[in-house]
Amino acid sequence: MGEFWPVRDVLAYLTGGWRVHRSVLDQGSGERGEFTGTTLFGPLDGGGLLHEENGTFRWRGVARPAERTLRFRPGSPPGTADVRFTDGRPFHHLDLTTGHHIADHPCAADLYRGEFTVLDADHWRSVWRVRGPAKDLVLTTEYTREPLSERGPAHR
Repeated sequence: MGEFWPVRDVLAYLTGGWRVHRSVLDQGSGERGEFTGTTLFGPLDGGGLLHEENGTFRWRGVARPAERTLRFRPGSPPGTADVRFTDGRPFHHLDLTTGHHIADHPCAADLYRGEFTVLDADHWRSVWRVRGPAKDLVLTTEYTREPLSERGPAHR
């Protein structure tokens, strides 16, 4: 497989806390931004994981708090996940059994294409390319598992 690290069960793999670094590139203007923070994948009522991301987003020299929440439900086939927005709308399917997955999400006139790569037990990456009439973005996110010793009480 080379650079890919297969994952038997995406929900088991993601469970826990992760440090997050996301770079954002506007390919049209050349402007760059970045997000730094944490993501916690914790239990979700009814099965699956609640993805809670919190941190700081810096864009055009201004730092702002940023957060997002997603729901990762068990997918079909077993070991995969169906990712949904908090209101229940579908976002994308996620299958990391080969260590690599590509997903599309059409959103109005834009197309979001995500590429997910598992590097090892403690590192994975997502790259979202967003294209549309007014958008041409690349969002690259690096995830590093937080050691148990660095997690606060809420993350244990």
